[in-house]
Amino acid sequence: MDYKKNQDLLLNLIKEKSVLKQDVFSNIILNFKVLKGVLKEIGDDLKEKIAHVDERVIIEYKDSGEFEAQLRVSGDILVFQMHSNVFKFDLENSLWKSSYLSENPNRGFCGLINIYNFLNDSFKYNRSNDLGYLIGRLFVNHENHFMVQGKRQLGFLYNDFVNSTIDKEKMKSVVQSAILYSLDFDLLVPSYDLVNQVTVNQVKQVGDNLKMRTGKRLGFVFQNNNDEI
Repeated sequence: MDYKKNQDLLLNLIKEKSVLKQDVFSNIILNFKVLKGVLKEIGDDLKEKIAHVDERVIIEYKDSGEFEAQLRVSGDILVFQMHSNVFKFDLENSLWKSSYLSENPNRGFCGLINIYNFLNDSFKYNRSNDLGYLIGRLFVNHENHFMVQGKRQLGFLYNDFVNSTIDKEKMKSVVQSAILYSLDFDLLVPSYDLVNQVTVNQVKQVGDNLKMRTGKRLGFVFQNNNDEI
């Protein structure tokens, strides 16, 4: 190819990909704003209802900025983070065999929202070494088709990317599933052999702010966790 043809090809590719990614990113921003509203709505509703049961149980929503929101449910915090980049499904993904993506490969580009579960005390006592767990991730393309990869309900209730479109009610359902999973995902005592040796610094930290590394599952890895899906 000569210089002009290469230049035209390059320009067309930049225009196509850049416009597409801007469309996907703009859409995920809009959906994240809706999600923030859903989190506040669910949080306020739970807070009102639980106040009649036990005032010690704290339900609290927090807007942490453009890309993050948090929902505290008693001893747990769910952190919803919107990624600033646009992602394309792996070429080995079976979705590429569907007519939906084969008709228009641009539909395989998505915005991403990660859902993490932390212990509230990890934030309260600034225990920076504590573990958080990726319990789900929400994919949304520029046509609002969506799916969730995750554990238990999050993994099998929202996996029909070809036919499912996101809206406020679907978001409510995803958030409720994330809360249910987190509340049922209990803090376990780590194996004795994992904690039978500590440094002087760790002991001092325990006496200061209980800063020994804590997590619901020490050694948890999202990809191969033994927790049932």
